[in-house]
Amino acid sequence: MAHDVATARLEPGPLLTLGFGAMSVDVAPHAGGRIAQIRVDGVEQLAGFSDDNASMLAWGSYPMIPWAGRVRRGEFSFEGERHRLPITLGAHAIHGVGFALPWQVDAQSPQHIELSLALPQDGRWPFGGVARQRIELQSRGLRMTMSATAGDRAMPAELGWHPWFLKPDRVEFAPRAWYPRDGDGMATRPLAPPPPGPWDDCFLNDAPIVLHRGAQRVTLTSDCTHWVVYDMPAHATCAEPQSGPPDAFNLEPRVLAPGETLERWFAMAW
Repeated sequence: MAHDVATARLEPGPLLTLGFGAMSVDVAPHAGGRIAQIRVDGVEQLAGFSDDNASMLAWGSYPMIPWAGRVRRGEFSFEGERHRLPITLGAHAIHGVGFALPWQVDAQSPQHIELSLALPQDGRWPFGGVARQRIELQSRGLRMTMSATAGDRAMPAELGWHPWFLKPDRVEFAPRAWYPRDGDGMATRPLAPPPPGPWDDCFLNDAPIVLHRGAQRVTLTSDCTHWVVYDMPAHATCAEPQSGPPDAFNLEPRVLAPGETLERWFAMAW
């Protein structure tokens, strides 16, 4: 059954606020364990929730787990069995399940928070497993880690972050390769030289991405080498580190053995 997450409303619910140095971060555990807003020197950094911006896909900075980006038609094969995920955007399944589910708060201090999510083992995601996040503030930045751990059966997995930064004046971004998109808007191979923007595309990128807005500059780094950049909206730009490309379950399958963990980090520094 199709469920259009682009139009589905998701309210923040109770917020937990972290603060340290120039940083103030609102976390929304019940709204997909996402960051609802980041303020640096009192200046908001993200497109936040509002009556005009209530789609669960379109506000804050949310986790994409146990896959990132689209899975073509929601279909993939794993260990000889064909699986079908719910169709959530157009003809495809998008961004995993974690961004739409409530996360549990496992630990919290004024400067950090740790959250976890028991991944479903049903029609939404047949494999189970556990997702974990840690968000820790620095005096002018934050560092996030996220992991997916398989349960008692092997599973495919990818993860990533989807921040909606308020529109920068300028972006420093020099990727080394690009996944071309086909007529369905899906990432494909072979890789090619990056085209000029605007983009809604996945790239291989090893260098920091720098966003300039007003007097502020934020540098984005990660141990992810795949980045999706979506800069088509007039109000925001998304720079999304991912452990693999969109449609990775079909393009570049990664297998976690029972009990195995995939972990990545993402840092923002102002």
